[in-house]
Amino acid sequence: MDPLIASELAKSADSIPFRAKGNHVHSTWAKTFLSLPELYFQPETLPEIEKIVRLAHKCRRRITTTGCGHSPSSLTCTSSWLVNLDKYNRILSVNTTTGVVIMESGIRLYALCEELEKYGLAMPNLGSINQQSIAGAISTGTHGSSLKHGLMSEDVVSLRITVADGTTRFCSTQDDPELFRAALLSLGALGIITEVAFQAVPAFTLRWKQTIDADVKMFNAWEKDLWTQTEFVRVWWYPYTRRAVVWTAEKTDEPLIDPKVSYYDNTLGYYVYHNLLYVSQFFPRVLPWVEWFVFGMQYGFRNGTTSGAVQPSRKALLMNCLYSQFVNEWAIPLHRGPEALRRLSSWLNQLPPSDPDYVPHNIPFSAEGLYVHAPVEVRVSDTSPSNPTSRIPNSRPYLDPTVEDSPTLYLNATLYRPYYSDPPCRDRYYEAFEWLMRDLEGRPHWAKNFETDGAEIETRYGENLDQWRKVRESVDPDGVFAGAWHRRYVLGLGPLLPNEEGEIGREKISGGGVIFEGAIGAPR
Repeated sequence: MDPLIASELAKSADSIPFRAKGNHVHSTWAKTFLSLPELYFQPETLPEIEKIVRLAHKCRRRITTTGCGHSPSSLTCTSSWLVNLDKYNRILSVNTTTGVVIMESGIRLYALCEELEKYGLAMPNLGSINQQSIAGAISTGTHGSSLKHGLMSEDVVSLRITVADGTTRFCSTQDDPELFRAALLSLGALGIITEVAFQAVPAFTLRWKQTIDADVKMFNAWEKDLWTQTEFVRVWWYPYTRRAVVWTAEKTDEPLIDPKVSYYDNTLGYYVYHNLLYVSQFFPRVLPWVEWFVFGMQYGFRNGTTSGAVQPSRKALLMNCLYSQFVNEWAIPLHRGPEALRRLSSWLNQLPPSDPDYVPHNIPFSAEGLYVHAPVEVRVSDTSPSNPTSRIPNSRPYLDPTVEDSPTLYLNATLYRPYYSDPPCRDRYYEAFEWLMRDLEGRPHWAKNFETDGAEIETRYGENLDQWRKVRESVDPDGVFAGAWHRRYVLGLGPLLPNEEGEIGREKISGGGVIFEGAIGAPR
């Protein structure tokens, strides 16, 4: 152990454990980034967390907090100290009258949903997966797909967060509201969220239906009832076949009905698709055929084919992410959705002006010889003041990427990495996709693989980013929780803070993935 750390431990002379481990390899779920932290912690109590933070501050170390590492970016990478809260995951109290549940912040969403069910409660909304910790989901702006809901953080009643001096502060809309608004989407840069009070709802069952059809039917329904026909709606759009799957779900008291298991959902389908994707790395021209075949087998080859089920909300709202993947998701105004998808279709399919589906895409990059292989996930939310069901009209997170005065559309351009190999289309596709999203007034989802720079983010967030920085500086002036990712995107220009970790290098490894290397005070 470093002599300075050993010395500070000796000075503390208390009975609080310091559960530090070396030789830990941290990886994102998708194996897109890896890092080798100096020390790895899995604390089990609040005093342990506070001790780790105090020692990091004194020993000039940076702290990064991680859950399942589902974000495919380098946000959770560090060569300094890494804290995982999987063992800090208890339910502390449940008020079955009000529905307010207080929990330790490391609890994973799947475990939280299972515990809530025992009390006849549920989360009001979920994203596409349930592997994240509650703190990680809050800190990165996780959302579902419903115009009756916003970010998951809208259901947070209060937080406790351990800041850089090792003290734990309470915040809510009434108590320290500025810290609350900053911590509701903190990006891990304010401290370690240690306790969450969450507003649950009575448990509910969803009857869902999904229909595959020509995308023109989706576009024609966009301004009518596409997004309002049921409480939960999401879409997968397939650019080459110009078809879309519309998934709708509404609450019901009907008995449960399990979904039919398709070719796509069983082991054979999993490996057939995986291997087809791998072959397409070398022969990209087969990708339109792969899309037609695989998703025809899953949803049906005939337009109008439907399937459905009746499931508990904690199951119905989820989807299988399948393989390692890059994800690049942006939030744009809902009304601009048809324009976005039609322009992307014209570009990807290189449609001539004579094609009835052609619209001028104006994307200043060529799509010649470019083939992509995954559907675009299309989802919605509404945290605008005009939403009558919004629960946090006065506590909107400073870094909320959603549209401030109207409903939001999320477009997620996913690219699978078969056997952890990067798709050859990634750079060109994402360059064009991000250009289009910026042209449509978009903001990137914080946890995804966007490449836009800090100057663009400053332009998009303006005073809200300034306010977030002021709060961040007030609780962490020395940068105990600041790293290279934060400096690149949200901290702006300026000298490194005393504990801030800068990036000194990246190394591509065989089999896919990038090893992040950082150091305290490293040059940028």
